[in-house]
Amino acid sequence: MSVSPMPSVILNDSTLRDGEQAPGVAFAAQEKLAIALALDAAGVDELEIGTPIMSEQEVEAMSAVRAAVTRAVPIAWGRMTRADVDAAVRTGVTRVNLSVPLSDRQIRAKFHAERPEVLKRIRDVVPYAQDRGLRVALGGEDSSRADLDFVSQVLDAAAGLGVHRYRFADTLGLLDPFRTYEIFLALRARTSLELEFHGHDDLGLATANTLAAIRGGATHASVCVLGLGERAGNAALEEVAAALAVIAERPTRVDLKAMPRLADLVSNAARRPIDAAKPIVGGAVFSHESGIHVHGLLTDPLTYEALDPRRFGRDRQIVIGKHSGRSAISDALAHLGLASDPQIAGRVLLQVRDHACRTKAPVGEGDLRRFYAIDSARPGRGESP
Repeated sequence: MSVSPMPSVILNDSTLRDGEQAPGVAFAAQEKLAIALALDAAGVDELEIGTPIMSEQEVEAMSAVRAAVTRAVPIAWGRMTRADVDAAVRTGVTRVNLSVPLSDRQIRAKFHAERPEVLKRIRDVVPYAQDRGLRVALGGEDSSRADLDFVSQVLDAAAGLGVHRYRFADTLGLLDPFRTYEIFLALRARTSLELEFHGHDDLGLATANTLAAIRGGATHASVCVLGLGERAGNAALEEVAAALAVIAERPTRVDLKAMPRLADLVSNAARRPIDAAKPIVGGAVFSHESGIHVHGLLTDPLTYEALDPRRFGRDRQIVIGKHSGRSAISDALAHLGLASDPQIAGRVLLQVRDHACRTKAPVGEGDLRRFYAIDSARPGRGESP
């Protein structure tokens, strides 16, 4: 009996909305357009392209993005108010995510009211948006701190109004994957609505929580390039897409080879450099120096590389430095066309380690040639050290 393929996970990228809310980040209109086109070309399904109530300049920038993308679905974000709906209509989009706080703390702080006020606003604003031609998703802000019985009431109200999706937001990044999985099992048993998880990374768990939500029944995942976003940011597009492909074996439409270029584009626009150790797109994540690792890699790459760099449009790099071994030195010298044997490699390695400790930097090709030349000039070369 054949096994039915797993359904694709739909990725909703919010770099142009929640990502831009990161402190100090402001995208110019042309940068927003360039990022949107790159996301579109990379196969991202949906783009949350901004908050139109901010200004008419934002409306114009969003309109330009909406007109330019050819594949991804552009979506406006707004609060659960008629004014935000009117602003979304002016962008020309046909989809909107209307957000409303669900935790008692936020309801009281923002509305100076109790839970019934939330349901009242939903029943007023959602039909208002639909009457203006918008397809509505409902975002539950601070869902992770809300009473789940109240979340269920909101789900019922949303379904009754024809809302097509509920976004569960871990607004403060307080969940762990175990609790996230349990919550989404319960939500999936409760509703047939599309379920989206929107995770923040305050505890470094946004990607893990996103995978747990999908395992529990989420159909959609909210992400941002590089995990850009408020405070510690959001679940990273490149991490979620890669983990779904490699670990969860769940299909997405994202081209993983497009991730490095996309990350560079967003990094430059946000004026935030990419950490060398950033998963998938960091400069060092497919680099190796340790002698034990390099010896294994040169024999069989799968010994220390579960992720094939070519899958992400990357190349493996062997770094020569303090922790290198003879195998790495011999391989590096061979690539430079320099003949060596274990004794020569060992003597050059001593120079490499001394240089690396003094400079606290990798050894380049020029240095390696120089060390080889020094060894060639030593008296009695060819004798064991």
